[in-house]
Amino acid sequence: MMTIEECRRFYSEEIRFAANVQSPALVEAFARVPREDFLGPGPWELGSPALRAMALGGGMDMSYTRVEDARQLYHNVVVALDKEGDIHNGQPSALAWWIGAIDLQPGERAYHLGCGVGYYTAIMAEVVGPGGSITGCEVQRELAARAKQNLSRYPNVTVTEGDGATFDPGECDAMLINAGTTHPLPLWLDRLREGGRLVVPLTLAMAPTRGAGVMAKIVRQGSGFTAQVVTAVGIYSCASARDAQREPLIRAAITSGALMKMKSVRRDTHEQSDTCVLHGADVCLSSAEIR
Repeated sequence: MMTIEECRRFYSEEIRFAANVQSPALVEAFARVPREDFLGPGPWELGSPALRAMALGGGMDMSYTRVEDARQLYHNVVVALDKEGDIHNGQPSALAWWIGAIDLQPGERAYHLGCGVGYYTAIMAEVVGPGGSITGCEVQRELAARAKQNLSRYPNVTVTEGDGATFDPGECDAMLINAGTTHPLPLWLDRLREGGRLVVPLTLAMAPTRGAGVMAKIVRQGSGFTAQVVTAVGIYSCASARDAQREPLIRAAITSGALMKMKSVRRDTHEQSDTCVLHGADVCLSSAEIR
């Protein structure tokens, strides 16, 4: 029978192929961080990615399998944190894809909105190393308290309880927004350093607390911002990062496929034109290349 260390190593390779992970440091982080330390005592309830996607998109109840051996946590599955509240630990391959997209480097400073109980924040902390730092933010009090406890072994991680849409993380090299929005918030764009990367879910509302759409990667280049789609996504919403006036616009951009053509984020004052994929006065997703 495989040891738990061998299970973690196999799991990290499974995630590498499932998420096309290009960073050896990120693969190694998945092999090192004990997932069970972040989930509370067993037994645990596991759900498959396919069933999770259907539950998010169609409003159906999630189905779980009960396990008692921590070695069984090392598969590409979600783990329930609160079954009644339908809160889970996240699909490893999805998070690996998004963390890979922000291209963390040793010594960098990153922000993780929606850090939950801290497992993926720990993965990020392993990648940036002791010379870097991660700031996590979680709006749910109980999860934030658990994240603070779980991440206390990482001196390079700070966890804040509160609304991630209004929290100012300071200047960052990278940001992972783990809750659905209608648009990238100006505060996040302002806090990106030169070459800074932001991965953010742009979603249409599918249910009161859930949405579906795309994960977008935005990179600061001088005074401009490039933008591209990373993956499709079904995710819980960040209510305070949703603009009611943009809800019909994001729905139209997603359903028509126009959002797939975005290449930049414009922040200058301009009239709406045929290059405006999702027009806004402060932030406009555009199909035009940055100038």
